[in-house]
Amino acid sequence: MTAIAEPETRTHDVTAGKRPSLGRLTLVELRKMADTRAGRWLLASVGLVTMGLVLIRLFAGSSDTRTADEFFAFALAGSGLLLPVLGILAVTSEWNQRTSLVTFTLVPKRERVLLAKVLAAVAIALASVAVAVAVAVLGNVAADLLGRGGGWDLGVADVAYGIVYQTINMLMGIAFGALLLASGLAIVLYFVIPTAWSILGEAVSALRDAAGWLDLSVTTNPLLTDSMTGGSWGRLATSVAVWVAVPLAAGTVRVLRHEVK
Repeated sequence: MTAIAEPETRTHDVTAGKRPSLGRLTLVELRKMADTRAGRWLLASVGLVTMGLVLIRLFAGSSDTRTADEFFAFALAGSGLLLPVLGILAVTSEWNQRTSLVTFTLVPKRERVLLAKVLAAVAIALASVAVAVAVAVLGNVAADLLGRGGGWDLGVADVAYGIVYQTINMLMGIAFGALLLASGLAIVLYFVIPTAWSILGEAVSALRDAAGWLDLSVTTNPLLTDSMTGGSWGRLATSVAVWVAVPLAAGTVRVLRHEVK
Protein backbone atom coordinates (compact mmCIF):
# COMPACT_ATOMS: atom_id res chain seq x y z
CA MET A 1 0.00 0.00 0.00
CA THR A 2 1.31 3.37 -0.93
CA ALA A 3 0.64 6.26 1.41
CA ILE A 4 -0.21 9.54 -0.25
CA ALA A 5 1.08 12.51 1.68
CA GLU A 6 -1.21 15.48 1.81
CA PRO A 7 0.38 18.57 0.27
CA GLU A 8 1.61 21.06 2.80
CA THR A 9 -0.29 24.28 2.72
CA ARG A 10 1.38 27.48 3.74
CA THR A 11 -0.39 30.62 4.60
CA HIS A 12 1.11 34.06 4.80
CA ASP A 13 -0.26 36.45 7.36
CA VAL A 14 -0.07 39.91 5.83
CA THR A 15 -0.46 41.43 9.28
CA ALA A 16 2.52 39.55 10.71
CA GLY A 17 5.08 41.91 9.25
CA LYS A 18 6.63 44.61 11.29
CA ARG A 19 4.65 47.80 11.12
CA PRO A 20 6.46 50.85 9.77
CA SER A 21 8.07 53.02 12.40
CA LEU A 22 6.87 56.54 13.10
CA GLY A 23 10.12 57.88 11.69
CA ARG A 24 9.56 56.05 8.41
CA LEU A 25 5.98 57.29 8.21
CA THR A 26 7.23 60.84 8.77
CA LEU A 27 9.75 60.48 5.92
CA VAL A 28 6.96 59.18 3.69
CA GLU A 29 4.80 62.21 4.54
CA LEU A 30 7.71 64.56 3.84
CA ARG A 31 8.18 62.94 0.44
CA LYS A 32 4.47 63.17 -0.31
CA MET A 33 4.54 66.91 0.44
CA ALA A 34 7.17 67.48 -2.24
CA ASP A 35 6.16 64.80 -4.76
CA THR A 36 3.05 66.52 -6.07
CA ARG A 37 3.10 69.35 -8.57
CA ALA A 38 1.24 71.60 -6.15
CA GLY A 39 3.73 70.83 -3.38
CA ARG A 40 6.76 71.58 -5.56
CA TRP A 41 5.32 74.85 -6.84
CA LEU A 42 4.33 75.87 -3.33
CA LEU A 43 7.80 75.21 -1.95
CA ALA A 44 9.31 77.12 -4.86
CA SER A 45 6.93 80.01 -4.23
CA VAL A 46 7.87 80.08 -0.56
CA GLY A 47 11.54 80.33 -1.51
CA LEU A 48 10.93 83.11 -4.02
CA VAL A 49 8.76 85.10 -1.61
CA THR A 50 11.34 84.72 1.16
CA MET A 51 14.18 86.01 -1.02
CA GLY A 52 11.98 88.70 -2.55
CA LEU A 53 11.03 90.18 0.80
CA VAL A 54 14.66 90.28 1.88
CA LEU A 55 15.57 92.08 -1.35
CA ILE A 56 12.77 94.59 -0.76
CA ARG A 57 14.07 95.19 2.74
CA LEU A 58 17.56 95.65 1.34
CA PHE A 59 16.48 98.67 -0.71
CA ALA A 60 13.61 100.02 1.41
CA GLY A 61 13.53 101.63 4.83
CA SER A 62 16.22 103.36 6.82
CA SER A 63 19.70 101.89 7.05
CA ASP A 64 19.45 101.26 10.79
CA THR A 65 16.64 98.76 10.16
CA ARG A 66 18.64 96.72 7.68
CA THR A 67 20.05 94.29 10.20
CA ALA A 68 20.22 90.52 10.35
CA ASP A 69 17.28 90.21 12.74
CA GLU A 70 15.14 92.47 10.54
CA PHE A 71 15.97 90.42 7.45
CA PHE A 72 15.19 87.27 9.42
CA ALA A 73 11.80 88.62 10.52
CA PHE A 74 10.93 89.57 6.93
CA ALA A 75 11.94 86.14 5.66
CA LEU A 76 9.85 84.39 8.31
CA ALA A 77 6.81 86.56 7.63
CA GLY A 78 6.87 85.58 3.96
CA SER A 79 7.32 81.87 4.44
CA GLY A 80 4.89 81.80 7.37
CA LEU A 81 2.17 83.10 5.08
CA LEU A 82 2.39 80.30 2.51
CA LEU A 83 3.82 77.28 4.30
CA PRO A 84 0.59 76.46 6.20
CA VAL A 85 -1.05 75.79 2.82
CA LEU A 86 1.40 72.90 2.48
CA GLY A 87 0.20 71.62 5.86
CA ILE A 88 -3.40 71.83 4.67
CA LEU A 89 -2.63 69.91 1.48
CA ALA A 90 -0.71 67.27 3.44
CA VAL A 91 -3.95 66.27 5.16
CA THR A 92 -6.62 67.00 2.58
CA SER A 93 -4.81 65.36 -0.36
CA GLU A 94 -5.50 61.94 1.16
CA TRP A 95 -9.22 62.56 0.76
CA ASN A 96 -9.27 64.71 -2.38
CA GLN A 97 -7.09 62.31 -4.38
CA ARG A 98 -8.77 59.23 -2.89
CA THR A 99 -5.53 57.78 -1.52
CA SER A 100 -6.89 57.48 2.01
CA LEU A 101 -8.07 53.91 1.32
CA VAL A 102 -4.54 52.81 0.43
CA THR A 103 -2.94 54.79 3.24
CA PHE A 104 -5.23 53.52 5.98
CA THR A 105 -5.10 49.96 4.64
CA LEU A 106 -1.32 49.94 4.92
CA VAL A 107 -1.43 51.77 8.27
CA PRO A 108 -4.79 50.94 9.91
CA LYS A 109 -4.16 53.16 12.92
CA ARG A 110 -5.09 56.54 11.53
CA GLU A 111 -3.72 58.41 14.52
CA ARG A 112 -0.20 57.27 13.55
CA VAL A 113 -0.64 58.66 10.04
CA LEU A 114 -1.91 61.97 11.37
CA LEU A 115 0.94 62.17 13.89
CA ALA A 116 3.41 61.53 11.08
CA LYS A 117 1.87 64.42 9.13
CA VAL A 118 2.25 66.67 12.18
CA LEU A 119 5.89 65.67 12.62
CA ALA A 120 6.54 66.23 8.92
CA ALA A 121 4.98 69.69 9.19
CA VAL A 122 7.21 70.51 12.16
CA ALA A 123 10.24 69.31 10.18
CA ILE A 124 9.26 71.62 7.30
CA ALA A 125 8.91 74.48 9.79
CA LEU A 126 12.41 73.83 11.13
CA ALA A 127 13.82 73.70 7.61
CA SER A 128 12.11 76.98 6.72
CA VAL A 129 13.69 78.67 9.74
CA ALA A 130 17.12 77.41 8.65
CA VAL A 131 16.51 78.82 5.16
CA ALA A 132 15.33 82.12 6.67
CA VAL A 133 18.55 82.35 8.70
CA ALA A 134 20.66 81.72 5.58
CA VAL A 135 18.74 84.29 3.52
CA ALA A 136 18.94 86.83 6.34
CA VAL A 137 22.70 86.38 6.60
CA LEU A 138 23.09 86.84 2.83
CA GLY A 139 20.89 89.92 2.92
CA ASN A 140 22.88 91.39 5.76
CA VAL A 141 26.17 90.74 3.95
CA ALA A 142 24.77 92.46 0.86
CA ALA A 143 23.63 95.43 2.96
CA ASP A 144 27.07 95.70 4.52
CA LEU A 145 28.86 95.52 1.17
CA LEU A 146 26.53 98.08 -0.41
CA GLY A 147 26.83 100.44 2.53
CA ARG A 148 23.13 100.20 3.23
CA GLY A 149 23.33 99.08 6.84
CA GLY A 150 24.17 95.67 8.18
CA GLY A 151 24.16 94.67 11.83
CA TRP A 152 24.94 91.23 13.21
CA ASP A 153 22.38 91.16 16.01
CA LEU A 154 20.63 87.90 15.10
CA GLY A 155 20.80 85.78 18.24
CA VAL A 156 19.71 82.38 19.47
CA ALA A 157 16.53 83.84 20.95
CA ASP A 158 15.49 85.21 17.55
CA VAL A 159 15.92 81.78 15.96
CA ALA A 160 14.07 80.06 18.82
CA TYR A 161 11.17 82.49 18.51
CA GLY A 162 11.20 81.90 14.76
CA ILE A 163 10.87 78.16 15.31
CA VAL A 164 7.87 78.73 17.58
CA TYR A 165 6.32 81.09 15.02
CA GLN A 166 6.69 78.73 12.08
CA THR A 167 5.57 75.69 14.07
CA ILE A 168 2.38 77.47 15.12
CA ASN A 169 1.63 78.40 11.51
CA MET A 170 2.22 74.88 10.20
CA LEU A 171 0.15 73.25 12.95
CA MET A 172 -2.67 75.67 12.22
CA GLY A 173 -2.58 74.54 8.60
CA ILE A 174 -2.68 70.88 9.65
CA ALA A 175 -5.58 71.67 12.01
CA PHE A 176 -7.67 73.38 9.33
CA GLY A 177 -6.95 70.59 6.87
CA ALA A 178 -7.94 67.86 9.31
CA LEU A 179 -11.07 69.70 10.39
CA LEU A 180 -12.41 70.37 6.87
CA LEU A 181 -10.82 67.60 4.75
CA ALA A 182 -11.29 69.68 1.61
CA SER A 183 -8.36 71.59 0.12
CA GLY A 184 -10.18 74.55 -1.40
CA LEU A 185 -12.47 75.15 1.55
CA ALA A 186 -9.67 74.76 4.10
CA ILE A 187 -7.34 77.16 2.26
CA VAL A 188 -10.04 79.80 1.81
CA LEU A 189 -11.22 79.66 5.41
CA TYR A 190 -7.64 79.57 6.69
CA PHE A 191 -7.05 83.00 5.17
CA VAL A 192 -10.54 84.50 5.40
CA ILE A 193 -11.54 83.80 9.01
CA PRO A 194 -8.35 85.06 10.78
CA THR A 195 -8.17 88.05 8.41
CA ALA A 196 -11.81 88.96 9.05
CA TRP A 197 -11.24 88.67 12.80
CA SER A 198 -8.16 90.92 12.56
CA ILE A 199 -10.14 93.55 10.65
CA LEU A 200 -12.99 93.44 13.16
CA GLY A 201 -10.56 93.68 16.04
CA GLU A 202 -9.09 96.84 14.57
CA ALA A 203 -12.37 98.40 13.42
CA VAL A 204 -14.63 97.66 16.40
CA SER A 205 -13.37 99.22 19.60
CA ALA A 206 -15.36 96.79 21.75
CA LEU A 207 -13.38 93.88 20.25
CA ARG A 208 -9.88 95.32 20.63
CA ASP A 209 -9.26 93.87 24.06
CA ALA A 210 -10.41 90.44 22.91
CA ALA A 211 -8.32 90.74 19.74
CA GLY A 212 -5.26 91.26 21.90
CA TRP A 213 -5.82 87.75 23.22
CA LEU A 214 -7.44 85.97 20.27
CA ASP A 215 -5.91 87.55 17.16
CA LEU A 216 -3.06 85.25 16.23
CA SER A 217 -1.44 87.87 14.00
CA VAL A 218 -1.23 90.16 17.04
CA THR A 219 -0.10 87.56 19.57
CA THR A 220 2.62 86.13 17.29
CA ASN A 221 4.05 89.53 16.34
CA PRO A 222 6.30 89.71 19.45
CA LEU A 223 7.95 86.50 18.24
CA LEU A 224 9.13 88.34 15.14
CA THR A 225 10.19 91.46 17.01
CA ASP A 226 11.92 89.62 19.87
CA SER A 227 9.72 91.37 22.43
CA MET A 228 8.10 88.45 24.25
CA THR A 229 7.12 89.03 27.89
CA GLY A 230 5.20 87.01 30.44
CA GLY A 231 1.95 88.60 29.33
CA SER A 232 2.84 87.99 25.69
CA TRP A 233 3.24 84.28 26.34
CA GLY A 234 -0.15 84.15 28.04
CA ARG A 235 -1.86 85.88 25.11
CA LEU A 236 -0.03 83.65 22.64
CA ALA A 237 -1.08 80.51 24.49
CA THR A 238 -4.71 81.65 24.51
CA SER A 239 -4.80 82.38 20.78
CA VAL A 240 -2.98 79.14 19.95
CA ALA A 241 -5.55 77.20 21.98
CA VAL A 242 -8.38 78.79 19.97
CA TRP A 243 -6.84 78.67 16.47
CA VAL A 244 -4.66 75.56 16.69
CA ALA A 245 -5.42 73.26 19.62
CA VAL A 246 -9.23 73.20 19.36
CA PRO A 247 -9.38 72.79 15.54
CA LEU A 248 -6.63 70.15 15.67
CA ALA A 249 -8.45 68.18 18.36
CA ALA A 250 -11.73 68.35 16.44
CA GLY A 251 -9.92 67.53 13.19
CA THR A 252 -8.26 64.51 14.76
CA VAL A 253 -11.66 63.16 15.81
CA ARG A 254 -13.00 63.72 12.29
CA VAL A 255 -10.03 61.99 10.63
CA LEU A 256 -10.38 58.99 12.94
CA ARG A 257 -14.12 58.65 12.32
CA HIS A 258 -14.53 59.84 8.74
CA GLU A 259 -15.66 57.18 6.30
CA VAL A 260 -13.02 56.10 3.82
CA LYS A 261 -14.41 55.97 0.27
